[in-house]
Amino acid sequence: MRYVALLRAVNVGGCKLPMAELREVCAGLGWENVATYIQSGNVVFDAAGKPEALEAALEQAVTARFGFERPVIVRSAKQWAAYAAGSPFPEQEKDRPNYLLLGLAKSAVAAGAGEALEARGAAGEQVRQDRDALWFFFPDGSGVSKLSPAAIDKAAGSPVTTRNWRTVLKLQEMLTA
Repeated sequence: MRYVALLRAVNVGGCKLPMAELREVCAGLGWENVATYIQSGNVVFDAAGKPEALEAALEQAVTARFGFERPVIVRSAKQWAAYAAGSPFPEQEKDRPNYLLLGLAKSAVAAGAGEALEARGAAGEQVRQDRDALWFFFPDGSGVSKLSPAAIDKAAGSPVTTRNWRTVLKLQEMLTA
């Protein structure tokens, strides 16, 4: 089965994880057709198993190889296709794709997380909860937002990692290539 794995917070804050080495780690797990996209921990691959087991295997392998822990979130190609089919912000998809982010949580997103986060946002920030995803539009960029990763994790109920709309589409392209 085809999957996407997203590693949270790699190649930021002194956490170096070369993508060539990440591909080696994934291949060492028996995953096939492993490809990465940019330097932020995006992996497309084929493997047997449930997403939770694949997440745990990659988390353990990353810790063993690189000496640090990072949450891994795995979604099937079918799930990813639903994200890439469209966000709750169609205008921003076209006009400001780098400011539109898909947020995926390690476990089910807590009910009401989107509304709680939007209430904390500022300067036109918008948040929508759609099934297992949180969608963020940061008109001034996520780097200046009061919606910190810790605040997002707390509202969601588990670690969340985000990818911008362009990355969502590129990973979809890789899944179907």
